[in-house]
Amino acid sequence: MPKNPKLKSILIIGSGPIIIGQACEFDYSGSQALRSLREEGIETILINSNPATIMTDPKMADHVYLLPLNTKSIVKILKEHPQIDAVLPTMGGQTALNLCIEADEKGIWEDFGVEIIGVNIDAINITEDREKFRELMLEIGVGMAPQATATSFLKGKEIAQEFGFPLCIRASFTLGGAGAAIVYDEKEFDEALTRGLEVSPIHEVMIDKAMMGWKEYELELLRDKNDNVVIICTIENMDPMGIHTGDSITVAPAMTLSDTTFQKMRDMAIKMMRSIGDFAGGCNVQFAVSPDEKEEIIAIEINPRVSRSSALASKATGYPIAKIAAKLAIGYHLDELQNQITKSTSALFEPTLDYVIVKIPRWNFDKFEGSDRTLGLQMKAVGEVMGIGRSFQEALHKATQSLEIKRNGLGADGKGYKNYDQIIDKLTNASWDRVFVIYDAIQMGIPLSRIHEITKIDMWFLRQYEELYQLEKEISTYTIDTIERDLLLEAKQKGYGDRQIAHMLNCLESQVYNKREELNINRVYKLVDTCAAEFEAKTPYYYSTFENEVETADGKRYADNESIVTDKKKIIVLGSGPNRIGQGIEFDYCCVHGVLAAAECGYETIMINCNPETVSTDFDTADKLYFEPVFWEHIYDIIRHEKPEGVIVQLGGQTALKLAEKLSKYGIKIIGTSYEALDLAEDRGSFSKLLKENNIPYPKFDTAETAEEALKVADKLDFPILVRPSYVLGGQGMKIVINKKELEEHVVDLLRSIPNNKLLLDHYLDGAIEAEADAICDGENVYIIGIMEHIEPCGIHSGDSNATLPPFNLGDLVMQQIKDHTKKIALALNTVGLINIQFAVKDDTVYIIEANPRASRTVPFIAKAYGEPYVNYATKVMLGEKKVTDFEFNPKLDGYAIKQPVFSFNKFPNVNKKLGPEMKSTGESILFIDSLKDDEFYDLYARRKMYLSK
Repeated sequence: MPKNPKLKSILIIGSGPIIIGQACEFDYSGSQALRSLREEGIETILINSNPATIMTDPKMADHVYLLPLNTKSIVKILKEHPQIDAVLPTMGGQTALNLCIEADEKGIWEDFGVEIIGVNIDAINITEDREKFRELMLEIGVGMAPQATATSFLKGKEIAQEFGFPLCIRASFTLGGAGAAIVYDEKEFDEALTRGLEVSPIHEVMIDKAMMGWKEYELELLRDKNDNVVIICTIENMDPMGIHTGDSITVAPAMTLSDTTFQKMRDMAIKMMRSIGDFAGGCNVQFAVSPDEKEEIIAIEINPRVSRSSALASKATGYPIAKIAAKLAIGYHLDELQNQITKSTSALFEPTLDYVIVKIPRWNFDKFEGSDRTLGLQMKAVGEVMGIGRSFQEALHKATQSLEIKRNGLGADGKGYKNYDQIIDKLTNASWDRVFVIYDAIQMGIPLSRIHEITKIDMWFLRQYEELYQLEKEISTYTIDTIERDLLLEAKQKGYGDRQIAHMLNCLESQVYNKREELNINRVYKLVDTCAAEFEAKTPYYYSTFENEVETADGKRYADNESIVTDKKKIIVLGSGPNRIGQGIEFDYCCVHGVLAAAECGYETIMINCNPETVSTDFDTADKLYFEPVFWEHIYDIIRHEKPEGVIVQLGGQTALKLAEKLSKYGIKIIGTSYEALDLAEDRGSFSKLLKENNIPYPKFDTAETAEEALKVADKLDFPILVRPSYVLGGQGMKIVINKKELEEHVVDLLRSIPNNKLLLDHYLDGAIEAEADAICDGENVYIIGIMEHIEPCGIHSGDSNATLPPFNLGDLVMQQIKDHTKKIALALNTVGLINIQFAVKDDTVYIIEANPRASRTVPFIAKAYGEPYVNYATKVMLGEKKVTDFEFNPKLDGYAIKQPVFSFNKFPNVNKKLGPEMKSTGESILFIDSLKDDEFYDLYARRKMYLSK
């Protein structure tokens, strides 16, 4: 049956600010759904309060409402758009589902005659109400762990007595495992039970017998109205049960599952999906399998919506789940839709993978001092990376190289742990860096059987690790001159980076690179085509690998490269890698706009990124997508293959910016602001000299490389002093110290965690007002796109401050200084493109805190507030296509827009929640107010005082 002709206007609910447990994967699925519906000529109305995402871009939907996600906003929209026929709540994570249920309970959908599509409320209720779900599973013959529901403390205690420890406690109707815990004794149980009952909106917890050490699997399914079901992807968690899937290393396709068990699991998943309700769309099912010959399967849970895993599965297979799910929600059947990759086969097919993908989460524990760094049922990761390779080992290496935590891959970088007790502890209490520690354990000689006994990670994975270590040992017996071609090729096929091989051979990375060239061991690029090359694919979505050469009948030798280079002029945009605190989805927004603007200027666009959750890694955002680590070796090979006009680094946050020096050294053109200018802004000494020459005030400062030097500097500067390392993002390691003891402690601590760093010490302007400006500069003209005043005082990181656009109480004299300084600095740095400058205002003097000649966190916020495509303009300026004076700027904003930070402290109950110069927020929302008399503004401003104490 084709689409339902009655559906002409659809409301989509977004997922709001990014928090741990619900991140930009829903921006990706929501953006896909919006495009999918618009292709069908359906009017789209979107509600989402997140200003940093592509999803809330005015181009994405016919009407975008940046409003708080509550029923009051829903009613406002439905009154303004009485033509809305249906609501699609499955694209916005748990937030959207919860809001949809609340509106349903209040009778709002019924009052306005709005149909719920893509899922039915009964299905949501059954999957969220763990007691009902359990009964249903037993009814259809699907096994589950022994479990029971408690709605009171007493009932919980009774259940614990009956089941015995260890137990697993999960709160009903929560997200990212909030309120979930594994407990081993009575004291832990009492605490977890109390917290779970508090966290659950219906004050209910499910208590399960913990299936510790069982293997965990996820299946991604799609179903249409005709009851056709396809299984898009099977994902295996390398980490066994007991660690939240969002914190687990996951692998696709499943590696250690026997075919019989896989078939049983498929049948169970399909049965479960059909039993929970009559709906068309996506579904994620999680299973546990006993780690013995019996391979007993039990169901863990089912989510009748797109999820974090479906974004991963979409990128892993090239099958755009959200896009297809949106079409199924409006009535299409799978066999009526086209496979988006081959464009010639039907969407009613199951993808086949002739490669392996490995996802590794990215954590930010350093932002939460005192946090519990062990992994468990409650998700703690802030982002993730994905590596694609021809083998598990290659994909694992590429994923570890993508993490950006100063590691070059597994082992072979001299950074592993060497202490036996520490290694055993990190394996026993699942640590965030366990992926590396397993290698260290093998290197130390700890037997695989012991590692398996502690971690319960399947022996197959451990043997893969062992093979890598054996290879490292073998290579280490050679030198760069004696290593054989086959051995070097094997190391590259298993994903070892040139830097790691250089470490093994005791030589330079460039020597390994030259040796590869000489022996003709070059990267080739393969298509992600969903069908293992059985049909021709039209989608330019690539990953790299190394292949043995084949010889044709006429004696030609070659390795097959599927990435065909065109003769068009090309631009490469470097993405921002995994999300983390300080560098989030706002850079994905900037990269997507950069790609679209370059395409408008007639360039072939090439995107390089490794984050599976984002729109920039969608296979049809750029003309070509290389799903590769944003890691020098990978980038350089792509550049040599594609020969672009240049590379855009200023849209991908600090990740891309850090590669500017290498690009410049290798003679590769940086589009926009030059490396010299970028470096000048980062180098505090040179930058201050530039400010001095231009007669611009800045706080007194000095630099130090040892604790001794820092103490001498303190005598000149006066306390309080702001201490920070250079070249870091999100205020990492920044602290305000008020005496020599604190200064010494912090400096010693910093130099231990970031060795050889130059530290900057500034006199901290106590009680100053902080402001910031973003501007576009073409080298001659400067246009300030927005000036924001922070409600919190200077000293709270700008990412954690409520930023008000336009400023609310800076006088004309101060505003003029901000404008003058911004223009002077932008021109003095020879900025071409975007620049962000931060100011401290004290006694009517404007001091410069720092300048970043790149896209910043606030650019998407200003673009949404004023309704102007600033990144598009800035990219055209970078490309030299336009001057700033060629644009007609017409910002529209009635009243004020406030960028409000959102925190995920609830994941770290014992952490100090005090804000300071180091950024801690995971996301943001936008609030529009008509005047400063607004209650919400008054509340925010009243809180300013609490920050003014030291």
